[in-house]
Amino acid sequence: MNRNRNCILLYSALLIIVLSYGCYKVGPNYSPPETKMPDEWYEAITYGLNEGKANLQTWWIVFNDPVLNDLIKRARVGNYDVKQAVARVSQARAQLNFAKGEYVPFIEGSGSLERSRTSEGIVEDPSFIPPPETRTDTIIDLGGGASWELDLWGRIARSVESAEASYEASIEDYRDVLVVLFSDVASNYVSVRTLQDRIKLAQSNVELQKKTLQLTRDRFKAGISPLLDVRQAELNLSTTESTIPTLQFQLDQAINRIGVLLGEYPSALQAELTKLAQIPAPPDDIAIGLPAELLRQRPDVRQAEREIAAQTAQIGVATAELYPQFSIFGTLGLEAVDSVTFFKGSNVIFEFGPQFSWRIFEGGRLRSNIKIQEAVTEELLYNYENTVLTALEEVENSMVAYVQETDRKESLERSVTAAGSAVDLVETLYTTGLTDFQNVLDTQRSLFQQQDQLADSKGNIVQNLISLYKALGGGWSPEPENEIFTYKKLEATQSDYIREEDKKLTSEKSNGIDVRKTQNELK
Repeated sequence: MNRNRNCILLYSALLIIVLSYGCYKVGPNYSPPETKMPDEWYEAITYGLNEGKANLQTWWIVFNDPVLNDLIKRARVGNYDVKQAVARVSQARAQLNFAKGEYVPFIEGSGSLERSRTSEGIVEDPSFIPPPETRTDTIIDLGGGASWELDLWGRIARSVESAEASYEASIEDYRDVLVVLFSDVASNYVSVRTLQDRIKLAQSNVELQKKTLQLTRDRFKAGISPLLDVRQAELNLSTTESTIPTLQFQLDQAINRIGVLLGEYPSALQAELTKLAQIPAPPDDIAIGLPAELLRQRPDVRQAEREIAAQTAQIGVATAELYPQFSIFGTLGLEAVDSVTFFKGSNVIFEFGPQFSWRIFEGGRLRSNIKIQEAVTEELLYNYENTVLTALEEVENSMVAYVQETDRKESLERSVTAAGSAVDLVETLYTTGLTDFQNVLDTQRSLFQQQDQLADSKGNIVQNLISLYKALGGGWSPEPENEIFTYKKLEATQSDYIREEDKKLTSEKSNGIDVRKTQNELK
């Protein structure tokens, strides 16, 4: 009895010493990479833009287009890329909880009921040895066991650290999906309005050229003009008419794409979006922020940084395998052949104590695994640096495209005005016989080309601005007090969230967004 008591005291003392010593986490501790960013954007590419604080959370409202606002809200709810991203967040959260489960003891229960009977046929010579009596026994076994790994070297802690960083990376992945989705919806919507405007202009020029064709026919019948003028007018008209089917095809493609982005059938929005509307106009004042803000605004940059953190912790997990693993185990149960006396104290069985395992020799695999994890971490670090540079490149390219296209549009506006005046003048000269028909053809073609390019340029300006907002990581807020993302909303239908967004959008002014809310208000 004293011996058992001494063993219990010894094991208890050992446990107290281990727990008081705590956990030493082997492997490197993570520190975020330091990345040098330019203090400001290159001045030559920011003409017409300013470095004030950019309102990126709901950037699409600057276009003051209710249809676009509605499409983006519907895309957030129905898009299947978003749903997949939500599922990945759920998966990462479950993996985090799974990793945390190693902190607590592993406990299992067991039980069995066994009934057995001996056989008389096992006796070789029953004439010399009396046969044994036939016997039937019932054995009842009920108990449980437990095991608890003592995380002396931080293997479990590093696993949890890695899983937590992976969970945070999945959130950034979700945000990145939103950034891409919103820009895709807006871009295709602008394409729809641009193509509608180009089709309208083509149809207008068709009507103008039909009148010119009729004029040449009348002059030919009167013997004033040659048949060549008629044929040239027919050629000009047919060429203009041939552009409309191509534009219509592109229009249908853009509408179908929006339908799929909203999680609906491709043709679901045909009736809704075929109603004519103006190309969204860019705002007069566009703020783009500073380069350093990209590190906290771009979800793909944030995701790349979290992936480094997750992988760095895996180095610690691999390093912990070099050291012995200590655990405490124990079993407790009841075993008897009689159910009546099953709960007697003498039927209690138990065993417990500390144990350890140590992978002493594995042919260098443990240290090789550490080198593997270190190399993967280095690769992710380079990926992070490349992601930052790519982000800077995309922003600067978008700014250049926006500024240059704005200049191009201004030139095209002047050319359209000049072409319109030239058409009026040359038609008058042609009807009075003061110029030949070739000048009429040239000016009409030029008018149509300039009008079409102007409409395309107006759309390109907005497209480039959308690309700029996308490159800046617009579509969510990185500020904790402005955070629009919570895990609870991801698992919900998001319908309540959409209603909240509706109320917020109606109260926002086009020159600023008041989103100073606390996380508790959003939950």
